[in-house]
Amino acid sequence: MRITVLTGGIGGARFLAGVRAYAREKKAEVTAVVNVGDDVRMHGLRICPDLDSVMYTLGGAHDPERGWGRVGESWAVKEELAAYGAEPTWFGLGDKDIGTHLVRTQMLAAGYPLSQVTAALCERWQPGVTLLPATDDRLETHVVVDVDGERKAIHFQEWWVRYRGDLPTHRFVFVGADAAKPAPGVTEAIEGADVVLLAPSNPVVSIAPILAVPGVREALSEGPAPVIGVSPIIGGSPVRGMADKCLATLGVEVSAAGVGALYGEDLLDGWLVDTADEKADVPGVTTRAVPLWMTDENATAKMVAEAIILADKR
Repeated sequence: MRITVLTGGIGGARFLAGVRAYAREKKAEVTAVVNVGDDVRMHGLRICPDLDSVMYTLGGAHDPERGWGRVGESWAVKEELAAYGAEPTWFGLGDKDIGTHLVRTQMLAAGYPLSQVTAALCERWQPGVTLLPATDDRLETHVVVDVDGERKAIHFQEWWVRYRGDLPTHRFVFVGADAAKPAPGVTEAIEGADVVLLAPSNPVVSIAPILAVPGVREALSEGPAPVIGVSPIIGGSPVRGMADKCLATLGVEVSAAGVGALYGEDLLDGWLVDTADEKADVPGVTTRAVPLWMTDENATAKMVAEAIILADKR
């Protein structure tokens, strides 16, 4: 069996751990197509938060208390930058994490595409799944906001890390998406899969940037594999993160049914929701209610098994 997962964020990384556990038992192959809309350049370094969250989580190096970054991290460089007054002061890089960003930035400067750089970094961490950036091209999520009496677009990282999304927010823009191409292997992973899973990641800033890359949504809707989504909303609230703020900006109801309808029947063949949302209805899409709290890897693997069952019954 070949399983392809569209994913992003910390929740998506945790979901992938469950997918990997399920795949090991079933001897399945897993490919993760990962959001790059959060990518940003800070202090001259190319930072890929979602790719790194997945790589560190599956490689056993993530910090379980903070939920992001490296375990046992230190912050000497951050303190030195602050002493110099170097901007941005609101975005901190850990010392261990900087090592990853240095290697990535050097390889990109040498002409290697992001997909090849990611494969090289994974040689160290051995995540047990194939990680593919959605695109090797520039793709950044910007947010149109009102700040200091001015309407302007700021990078998603500034919107969330600096302002915690607490600004009048008008829309999200995926800069560069129109000209981007899927990274090598992305459409092949979708078209050659036995099932495609949409992780319970933020639908607006984790999954939507992937779908905005020309050719990706078409491969999903026209391909032979069933597409099963897993709701990131349980009982009217996001499992974690800022999905509620993002959905509200789009005028989408913060509910399992609201997110399912946002994806739509042209994309979804099945929609997995929590038992708290068993009455959720998505027109044209088969819905199944099962426990969705990712309390540990085994519970998450059971969620994946339920998604596969739903794919088989579509």
